[in-house]
Amino acid sequence: MKEPPAGNTKLDDENKKVMAAGDSKMDQNNDKENGDGDESTQNVAGRNSPTAVIDLKELTESALMKKFEMLTVGGTSAAKHITEAQRHKYLFWDTQPVPKINEMVTENRAIEPPLDISEVREEPFSLPDPFCWCDVEINSVKELTELYTLLTENYVEDDDNMFRFDYSPEFLLWALKAPGWMKKWHCGVRAKSNGKLIAFISAIPSVIRVYDEQIKMVEINFLCVHKKLRSKRVAPVLIREITRRVNREGIFQAVFTAGVVLPKPIATCRYWHRSLNPKKLIEVKFSHLSRKMTMQRTLKLYKLPEHPKTTNLVPMKKCHIDGAYGLLQCYLKKFNLSPQFTRADFEHFFMPREDVIYSYVAL
Repeated sequence: MKEPPAGNTKLDDENKKVMAAGDSKMDQNNDKENGDGDESTQNVAGRNSPTAVIDLKELTESALMKKFEMLTVGGTSAAKHITEAQRHKYLFWDTQPVPKINEMVTENRAIEPPLDISEVREEPFSLPDPFCWCDVEINSVKELTELYTLLTENYVEDDDNMFRFDYSPEFLLWALKAPGWMKKWHCGVRAKSNGKLIAFISAIPSVIRVYDEQIKMVEINFLCVHKKLRSKRVAPVLIREITRRVNREGIFQAVFTAGVVLPKPIATCRYWHRSLNPKKLIEVKFSHLSRKMTMQRTLKLYKLPEHPKTTNLVPMKKCHIDGAYGLLQCYLKKFNLSPQFTRADFEHFFMPREDVIYSYVAL
């Protein structure tokens, strides 16, 4: 990853890729490819296949850990550019109902028709014996703190492993309790021995407009696996389980973002940042002085004006919601792909919250 000049983030790729997870049915009936089902399926997949059914009774502890490692994501480094992705082999995503990297999409329709709810697996996907599924109760201070700790210590970091996002508990509540949220969509994995939270994935409901169609989907976020289980194919297990839970609610499409290229990007989003304390950021090596740039010049460049350049700029209040909501709706109509916010969605996501989000309107 290129280091940005002073004031730009080092934590993210400059652009985030938005993926259509396509139909969020992880081939629930395709037991041969995904390794679910009875003993006959295991014979097809083979005992050494990453997708084989695991008979826990047959395994020693070390063998069990090896099997669990085969279930987790990684293996090879992820592609960061589309040219790399065209040469990359996606062991997991190539089995899923998503467009291939080189596939030309010409129709605006579901890859697979929705399943009847009765066809969706009722029981959770199995985990090796030392681990178990859980619903993370984010209204509990204790469990919210556990989630915060997992993400703070193990979530997205820069290429040099020096910096990670530090989402506060208040931020997590805002992000995870969108209108229509469900506790069962806050999916965690715990160690049975001590109850420690070692992995997490979430979904929140969303309506996405694709050209002229409004599609009920979920947004997948906060996929996080403890560092000790990195590059060991944990992520596909989490993805399949959150998919099952979402499918049980009659939703069969999903969207997500990533800083790497996965099948298949449908949009690119650019983050904009401004350094408020460039000297500190340079000292801790978050940013660096670009060529021919001095510290004094950098401080002058990033110094904020005494007053906003936009006149009559004030923090958004409840009395501004209707007008601001209308402006956003008009703006989003310019795009062929956009989220469709209800008024309740807009109020939840855009009303200012201390240390979480700040929104302003020009009167």
